[in-house]
Amino acid sequence: MHAPGNTLRSQERMEQSTGYRIDELARRFGLEARGDATRVIRGVAPLAHAQCDQLAFLANPRYASDLACTRAGVVVLRAEHADASPVPVLVASDPYLAYARLAALFEHAPASEPGIHASAVVAADAQIDASASVGPGCVIESGSVIGPGVVLGAYCVIGPDCTVGAQARLGAHVTLVTRVALGKRVLVHPGAVIGADGFGLARDQEGWVKVPQLGGVRIGDDCEIGANTTIDRGALEDTVLEDDVRLDNQIQIAHNVQIGAHTALAGCAAVAGSAKIGSNCQIGGSAGVLGHLEVADGVTITAMTLVTHSIRSSGVYSSGAPLEENHAWRRNAARMRQLDAMARRIAALEKQVEALTKERS
Repeated sequence: MHAPGNTLRSQERMEQSTGYRIDELARRFGLEARGDATRVIRGVAPLAHAQCDQLAFLANPRYASDLACTRAGVVVLRAEHADASPVPVLVASDPYLAYARLAALFEHAPASEPGIHASAVVAADAQIDASASVGPGCVIESGSVIGPGVVLGAYCVIGPDCTVGAQARLGAHVTLVTRVALGKRVLVHPGAVIGADGFGLARDQEGWVKVPQLGGVRIGDDCEIGANTTIDRGALEDTVLEDDVRLDNQIQIAHNVQIGAHTALAGCAAVAGSAKIGSNCQIGGSAGVLGHLEVADGVTITAMTLVTHSIRSSGVYSSGAPLEENHAWRRNAARMRQLDAMARRIAALEKQVEALTKERS
């Protein structure tokens, strides 16, 4: 493998030389350019701080005041804001989506040379494609397969009978425990643990009896798993994430959970065992889904929501009490404890009103 210093210097030279004319960006991404389209853009920055060779974007009208004084080389925005820009613009129907695609041009992942670091430990029957890069301190156990173009960061552990699909990238200290299959182009951030035991316990008179976790984990193509996220393997069948599922940091996915394609979960969300989440769902931070429930396709669950029953129809669902001043919260919390008695009194009053109405009629 090449020396790290040489790789970093090469990367720095590439970043310095990379630049795109605005009209080139417009053609590549199907956007409308207005203003001086010959400017060369070499990077991205926030609207308020961007310089003349950097691209910025305006998606949230809350930041429209920053547009008037921006020094960006070009701003990606909607047509309704174009005339207010003092600099060239790229007009997009969805500026944030356009920015995501444009910014990818300026994201340069550290180069990884094919080969196995001398400090890695590899089982004799493990299969590693010649184009894969296995970093220092990695362990690859028996029966595992590492596909073409895979990058394993430092100190990854690939347990027995795991498969890592082509072009997947695993950050440092990622652990695939056992019977884990990652699809193509999966990105796993540092510290994630995939395939640990599910939390399966039975109870007898003397205490807990552990239920063996005999399944695995199957993760589809183009998925992303956040830092320190955990995905448990199934008890009998596999835990399954379909294609293009996106998990943020510190998420817990329990055993036998199924998550449909293109669904995204924000940080610290948790899904309990055997729950089924549909496709194209969005689950907010610190939300929870109880076990054995089903969530339909196209559902949005807002942050801190606890899902206690199955959701059969698409839509936006919320629970929990929003923030308020402490004195008001304490007063309302006290009233919450009186709701049952108040409901009973209201029901009794309704009956009395109904009886009086009948007497008068």
